Amino acid sequence: MIMVNIWNELKNRNHKRYLGGLDFFKYIGPGLLVTVGFIDPGNWASNFAAGSEFGYALLWVVTLSTIMLIILQHNVAHLGIVTGLCLSEAATQYTPKWVSRPILATAVLASISTSLAEILGGAIALQMLLGIPIVWGSILTTIFVLIMLFSNTYKRIERIIIAFVSVIGLSFLYELFLVDIDWPLAARSWVTPSIPEGSMLIIMSVLGAVVMPHNLFLHSEVIQSHEYNKQDDAAVQKRLKYEFYDTLFSMLVGWAINSAMILLAAATFFQKGTPVEELEQAQSLLTPLLGNAAAVVFALALLMAGISSTVTSGMAAGSIFAGIFGESYHIKDIHSKVGVILSLGIALLVIFFIDNPFYGLIISQMMLSIQLPFTVFLQVSLTSSKKVMGKYANSTWTKYLLYGIATIVSILNIMLLFS
Repeated sequence: MIMVNIWNELKNRNHKRYLGGLDFFKYIGPGLLVTVGFIDPGNWASNFAAGSEFGYALLWVVTLSTIMLIILQHNVAHLGIVTGLCLSEAATQYTPKWVSRPILATAVLASISTSLAEILGGAIALQMLLGIPIVWGSILTTIFVLIMLFSNTYKRIERIIIAFVSVIGLSFLYELFLVDIDWPLAARSWVTPSIPEGSMLIIMSVLGAVVMPHNLFLHSEVIQSHEYNKQDDAAVQKRLKYEFYDTLFSMLVGWAINSAMILLAAATFFQKGTPVEELEQAQSLLTPLLGNAAAVVFALALLMAGISSTVTSGMAAGSIFAGIFGESYHIKDIHSKVGVILSLGIALLVIFFIDNPFYGLIISQMMLSIQLPFTVFLQVSLTSSKKVMGKYANSTWTKYLLYGIATIVSILNIMLLFS
């Protein structure tokens, strides 16, 4: 009898340990929702331009950007968990209006720039697959995304977007195995910075396409919607730990997919001496090199990326705009609706006047990197404040690390200006 009791106790402990190990999967979602933001059509344009024009040389930008992104997203998620406020709400509540309003206004503009890239990507994919003109494809993409946003809850959108991310990732992995990659050179390029002549615009585009201002607002919004701050201190500590795992896992997924894009472009277009100047061109070049199936997969993955990332950019815009009025994002509330409609509507309007969609994607991503330092400096000032974060405020080391990241982005922007 004693042996039976001991055996049952061991089984219960092992079962609890097993379930504890599975706890990680309960917290997967917010990070992957954000990941969509940096595997969007703007990334496709920037990464294909980087790989086709400079080969493997700019892979280090993806590595640097991802490291910066992990740190920044982890930090802003803490703000949501601890305070129950998104970044926009916290800025409105804890900073003077003459500081918060201009920064949040530029963040809304950055969200519009993001939405422009996302809608364009979906439209380009529809043109590739069905021959639909860019303008009509943009209208269809926008309408479909608005329907998704106005009819789904957070959880439903999270599940849809995780599915889309999976399709996109598998698509690029599939195509990557069809080409010959110089893996030793790629490994060196991931960790060895280099700035080839004429590459600053592409570097800033890749940086802006990975570390995106609207994603910082979105991550804090999605995290705070779970209302972890209303639980006891032990529960908050647990959420902080698992949030880091979610962020780390999700950002590494994004790093792998972005790297695959550059590798694919380097192994196909760069070796042929053919720079990619439009995504349609990328499909047509992939057809003879990789076969018809690869070209179809490319277009379908682009469509998934365009739709899912337009959803997240719309949510981010709604969060930023609602936060200006001290409110959380909720699609049933008027300020959230106005933010979403402003972002997608103005982006769609601008698309009507764009002659070169591919170049529009590149410039939109560069605009994000220009706004990024303002958002980062705002975020760090809030998460370093004991008034805002209490005992969870940034340590001195973390604060200087975050300010260092903001400084690096600012310096790169200055270099871009002079170049």
